[in-house]
Amino acid sequence: MSALPGAPYLARRPDGALVLEGHALDALASRYGTPLYVYSRGAMRAALASYQQALRGREHLVCYAMKANSSLAVLQTFAEAGAGFDIVSGGELARVLAAGGQASRIVFSGVGKTRDEMRAALLAGGTGVRCFNVESLPELDRLDQVARSLGRVAPVSLRVNPDVDAGTHPYISTGLKGNKFGIAHGEAVAAYRHAASLPGLKVVGIDCHIGSQITQIAPYLDALDRLLDLVEAVEAAGIAIHHVDVGGGLGITYTDEQPPAAADLVSALLARLDARGHGHREVLFEPGRSLVGNAGVLVTTVEVLKPGRTNDGGKNFCIVDAAMNDLVRPAMYEAWMAMEPCQRREGAALTWDVVGPICESGDWLGRDRALALQPGDRIAILSAGAYGMVMASNYNTRPRAAEVMVDGDTLHLVRERESVAELFAHERLLPR
Repeated sequence: MSALPGAPYLARRPDGALVLEGHALDALASRYGTPLYVYSRGAMRAALASYQQALRGREHLVCYAMKANSSLAVLQTFAEAGAGFDIVSGGELARVLAAGGQASRIVFSGVGKTRDEMRAALLAGGTGVRCFNVESLPELDRLDQVARSLGRVAPVSLRVNPDVDAGTHPYISTGLKGNKFGIAHGEAVAAYRHAASLPGLKVVGIDCHIGSQITQIAPYLDALDRLLDLVEAVEAAGIAIHHVDVGGGLGITYTDEQPPAAADLVSALLARLDARGHGHREVLFEPGRSLVGNAGVLVTTVEVLKPGRTNDGGKNFCIVDAAMNDLVRPAMYEAWMAMEPCQRREGAALTWDVVGPICESGDWLGRDRALALQPGDRIAILSAGAYGMVMASNYNTRPRAAEVMVDGDTLHLVRERESVAELFAHERLLPR
């Protein structure tokens, strides 16, 4: 079998079948229907292990940024492998706990935590979450009030906006001064003084996050230097900092990107910590996409082939049963995602725009793709493990896809396909 470039978890058999951990995707589509998300549990474990092994011998915690993929089986996989979790809502907190995660290994990020979410996080597991990553002065005051009302002390880390350009898509850049995230670098020391003065809070760390799908190490080092400058200033003000959270955002290969390996990123950051005399501090990472992105595919069926008229430059449209409600990245970010036929077909390839059935011109999954296809064929959309199912919707009253986890020889249906009736089960007609 031959592995696909950028997708080591996938391979093409000599008979032309595309397989994931030995399981033919075309056969999985026949068994479970399409659209269908399929994940490799082994790929997820290996991605997490690359961080954990690089951090061996250091006080550390790798917190999976679950906004990338919050399916319970995915969370369970990481919890069993020793990961912590980076959450951004009360719903995500409930999911982690339902999947077997420990509250003491959760960091709670996000710019708009409600009082109810704060209460739930302070009481989770009996002892509360490990840390709140606080993003504004009003949030400090709100968390202090909530903690004191419960007779608790909330551990806090201030998320600082280092104003570092990660060189990524503007929608997923989070570390510039024009972004909504974090406390401005120049206001951080004063914010730490304020946090230390509040009886319901305990300062434990410092945090930053500069963006997503980052493919260079340099922006991380720039952000870390600015973070360590603040650590030194804050400790000079008499406030101890225990941990440094460097965030996440490491990119994956979608096309020809060559992001650094997780081990190389970790090694560079640890070396900078050591060089600046901060090697004794606990270090936290918050990877998301790099743990799950290349571990998943979306399988879809060709419904209609609609050739364009060649004499007027018309496009060829391949209409599939997956749509922007199943995978919104192309419509939202103009993201390019590789596509492969699940069963190679002989014959000349034509250039197709691969689109869904939703009533929007923006409902496209791939443009100008050279594919040899017939109606009924299945296509695998690669690198769909991150920001795929987790961002799915029911637009056009479309049920969300099923999900399957492949674990060696074993298949697990980890999410059943929704029915149309389930979509309006909680709605009510007006009295007649």
